[in-house]
Amino acid sequence: MIALINGKLLEKKPTEIIVDCNGVGYSLFVSLLTSSKLPEVGSQIKLRTVLIPREDQFLLFGFWDESEKEMFKELINIAGIGPKTAIGILSAVSPSELASYVESENLKALQKLPGIGKKSAERMLVELKDRILKLNIQQSDLQSTDNQLKDEALAALCALGYNRFIAEKAIKKVFQENSNINDIETLIKLSLHFAMDGK
Repeated sequence: MIALINGKLLEKKPTEIIVDCNGVGYSLFVSLLTSSKLPEVGSQIKLRTVLIPREDQFLLFGFWDESEKEMFKELINIAGIGPKTAIGILSAVSPSELASYVESENLKALQKLPGIGKKSAERMLVELKDRILKLNIQQSDLQSTDNQLKDEALAALCALGYNRFIAEKAIKKVFQENSNINDIETLIKLSLHFAMDGK
């Protein structure tokens, strides 16, 4: 089983990359989340992987961090969700966002995910509910960065009583729309606007 790929990034497409490991090129499927974190072509990278054998081919999936890999493995264990659908889901939402949908039993949000209908969404709620805590998804996208501004804003929103997942998503939305923010007061004010929507 291939559990880790460490090599040079040769090609990079939105959801597929090629990594050169000692002269052998490995093709990996990745989510948009992992793709967005990859360095420039020619850089050295290390990705966690899941190998899925098929009758006519072997499919290799790469992940930037352990939480995304573990969430992927849980998703493909749910009836009706294959690896391509799981990668599509993780391209639409981060592991922490997906965990928040499951914990809050947000069926509508789950149904909006690519490839997911009502029955699949209901299965996700039932089958992922007890596993989310074991995945340690608390190590979310924001927590894995060293950005002090985001950490301070997150602490402030949590202190105001907002759910951690909602707070993280609100802060991410602010930076998506205003990437040059460098003032904590402005960040908190704008984040509160999104957090109050709870979306």
